[in-house]
Amino acid sequence: MAQYLMAIDAGTGSVRAVIFDTGGNQLGVSQREWEHREDLRYPGSMDFDWVQNWDLAVHCVKDVLAESGIRPADIAGIATTSMREGIVLYDESGKEIWACANVDARAAAEVVQLKNISPHLEEEIYGPSGQTFALGALPRILWVKNHLPELYEKTRTITMFNDWLIAKLTGRLTSEPSNGCTTGIFDLGERVWLPEIAAKCGLKDDIFPPVYESGTIVGTVSSDCALQTGLAEGTPVITGGGDAQLGSIGVGLVESNQGAVFGGSFWQYEFNTDRVIRDPHCSVRINCHAVPGLWQYEAIAFFPGLVMRWYRDAFCQAEKKQGEEAGIDPYVIMNEEAAKIPAGCHGMLCTFSDVMNFINWKHASPSFMNFALNPEKFNKYTFYRALMENAALVTKGNIETVYQITGKRPDEIVFANGASKSPLWCQILADVLGIPVKVPKVKEATALGAAITAGIGAGIYKNLSEAAKSLVQWDSEYVPSAENHKVYNELYAVWRQVYKNSLELTNLDLTTPMWAAPGL
Repeated sequence: MAQYLMAIDAGTGSVRAVIFDTGGNQLGVSQREWEHREDLRYPGSMDFDWVQNWDLAVHCVKDVLAESGIRPADIAGIATTSMREGIVLYDESGKEIWACANVDARAAAEVVQLKNISPHLEEEIYGPSGQTFALGALPRILWVKNHLPELYEKTRTITMFNDWLIAKLTGRLTSEPSNGCTTGIFDLGERVWLPEIAAKCGLKDDIFPPVYESGTIVGTVSSDCALQTGLAEGTPVITGGGDAQLGSIGVGLVESNQGAVFGGSFWQYEFNTDRVIRDPHCSVRINCHAVPGLWQYEAIAFFPGLVMRWYRDAFCQAEKKQGEEAGIDPYVIMNEEAAKIPAGCHGMLCTFSDVMNFINWKHASPSFMNFALNPEKFNKYTFYRALMENAALVTKGNIETVYQITGKRPDEIVFANGASKSPLWCQILADVLGIPVKVPKVKEATALGAAITAGIGAGIYKNLSEAAKSLVQWDSEYVPSAENHKVYNELYAVWRQVYKNSLELTNLDLTTPMWAAPGL
């Protein structure tokens, strides 16, 4: 009997159901976009509509089963993955009572409130958890306590969105390390909840579900879920994890000292380690990997993908029209022209994202500088290439920061997600870093990672490491140019100093930051 694996992925902008065969080949996908609406009473809020969004997930499951023609009984296992940081609160009966998406920013006052408990509280929490208040759950739970006290009193359990999907499939409330750790209420070393952190912040310390490592069967599809979705009752449901960690598995990042960059709206640098060394400066995030016994240093660059979209829409209308007429992506046209610009953009640089500083996370005002009024050298493609180089320079800085903590760097970088579709950007990244850049064939890395964990739970694969190695295939490899690497090393030193001075203007309130963490 043929066997198949399903991944359900609750992303920031959409939910998907994806079916793979046991060879890692994608056989079907159904996706529905969703929105996280702001509650106008609370600026910065991004509510998660669990009723509407589960309905969308149900449609995805139904659609992918129908379109693929695969019998529900042939699904050997289902695993879930999701955006990180999004949280769901439940009452005593296990019913959802409040939820917010990862982009929720309503709790700025609560960050200040937490910092007022003790000037060193954030550093004390970072020690065991690897997290600060910038992205974690503590300020958001405190916000519920301050603004919705009746709901807070009813709260009996907290989960992440991938756990919420498991709850909808099985009726069981569970958690796993790779996403649970992003709350900041989790012990990295022991890979368990750390209730004393919640207590230290004046919050409930008894609302944490049991923890299971990724690849563990935690339940089966319930009769009620089977009726809703068309899945077979009794199908094993297996713990998956956070999107970045499962994306790492999906591109073969399953052993210590491997590194990857996921180039989407944000760029995430992930570096695997089998030993957690705390950063005394709290510069970068430290997470549990979805691979048991591994952890990841994570450094994030803000908005490279969104910046590119802004630049395309603001300045490249002609390329958009040309692309529409020719049936090609306008970025292809823009990349061809930007490839004609020499490395270093004639000395021009820009300030968008900074190297990560997790404990004091603020970015300077966006700017371009050091260009001349010479249209032959400094045209719109020079500015476009400078944006590409900026993202690569930030990545270099993030790799150096992790090196300062661990004493280790990767020998090569796996580059995945949307940005890796650009050969020019791949080459720029290799040239800036001075190491080879490998691009995997798979375009649904997170879903493939979830399918692999499902296969572990279903007994199809022996372990995550062997499965990832056998299933991940490579599309291309980019070797750095020694000449360009020298140019970029010189540019990097200048860029770091320029960014430092630009950030000082923002700290003096003379310019507006591109982004700043809540409470700063």
